[in-house]
Amino acid sequence: MPQLIVQYLVLGLSYLGLAVGRLPGLRMNRATIALVGSALLLALGAISLEEAWHSIDAVTIVFLLSMMVVNVHLAYSGFFQLALVSVLRLTRSPLGLMVVLTFSSGILSAVFLNDTLAIVFTPLTLSLTQALGLNPIPYLLALAGATNLGSMATLSGNPQNILIGSMSKIAYLDFAVVLAPVALISLAVQVGLLSLLYPEVRSLKPCASCAVMPVRLYRPLLVKTLVVTAGLLIAFVVGAPLAEAALLAAAVLLVTRRLKPERALGAIEWNVLLLFSGLFILTECTQSLNLLGIFSAWTAHPLGVLAAAVGLSNLVSNVPAVLLLAPLIPTDDTRSWLLLAAGSTLAGNLTLFGSIANLIVAEAALKLGHRLSFWQHLQFGLPLTLVTLALTYGWLMAIGAPASGLPDTAADTAIGWDWAGRCGN
Repeated sequence: MPQLIVQYLVLGLSYLGLAVGRLPGLRMNRATIALVGSALLLALGAISLEEAWHSIDAVTIVFLLSMMVVNVHLAYSGFFQLALVSVLRLTRSPLGLMVVLTFSSGILSAVFLNDTLAIVFTPLTLSLTQALGLNPIPYLLALAGATNLGSMATLSGNPQNILIGSMSKIAYLDFAVVLAPVALISLAVQVGLLSLLYPEVRSLKPCASCAVMPVRLYRPLLVKTLVVTAGLLIAFVVGAPLAEAALLAAAVLLVTRRLKPERALGAIEWNVLLLFSGLFILTECTQSLNLLGIFSAWTAHPLGVLAAAVGLSNLVSNVPAVLLLAPLIPTDDTRSWLLLAAGSTLAGNLTLFGSIANLIVAEAALKLGHRLSFWQHLQFGLPLTLVTLALTYGWLMAIGAPASGLPDTAADTAIGWDWAGRCGN
């Protein structure tokens, strides 16, 4: 009994540390907290080393690592800078810039990991608003919100969707067909909300000053990376295994004479991979200690799945929330998986600490002399989260996705779906 109590205590402290992001008095982040917590639980006999190893989902880790390699090459080639500057040349008015920034960062986040977009776009957004004499806060909020909203649209948009794709076996195109429309509508809602909160954003008058932002391109690397990325996206759409396709794309990019491996591999977010591995083990320990039963009643109803995803995501962060709730959802219950994906992603907009993308934007802005406060984000994030959650729930209930799951192939999608007699041709 004392050993069991200590196991509960270690598990509780681990999740508390994951929720806060640190442990008082110690220099530990979420990755080290997850690793240390897992090691202590192994030592206390909660699970064996072999069970811990098998609890780590290889598909998720490989897919996440491979997408990081692709994103690193896109970033070094100058693709993200080129994409943002190109679309921003379409307009110079405050409202136009808001619309273009929101939809460009949102759509790119749907294809690539949202954290990468937040890292690259924050200094570019600040440079742009400074050149145009605009208040940077609404545009930083737009960037943070859009990277979360847009990433909901696809399985490759964010880490929790990658997890859900691995566990649910939903096809890439099937997932996108359902959630991409509500993601686009949510981006439009964000533009409207920021226009209400910041009246100066509503202006259609072109800004008086406009400096051309310099873009550094490495053309040979850019061409190669775009070709490989296009092939990868085609593979996703036609239904190729996600992890295997992404790993092959990453391998092709790493065969190069142009980018030193130290630079490519040094830019990989290894702490995220370590965090995921630790979280898999913590979840296995939680399951072995029979602590998941408290959520079973919630996951029995669609609204309960969404509520549990939002609540847990704001308590322990979205990735741990998905790992905790996933064992309670049947593999073929497609609607619940989609609600889990949407809820855990949209919950990230609720507070400044709700997602890594928010923190990346806030920290990068602070280093450049601009403070995005918790209250400024809450005024924007709370109504945005409530509205987008309501939209998503209504959309998924209206289309009537059956418990048996989505069609397995893109061909089935082209024929049309008869979901409860409401979505057939």
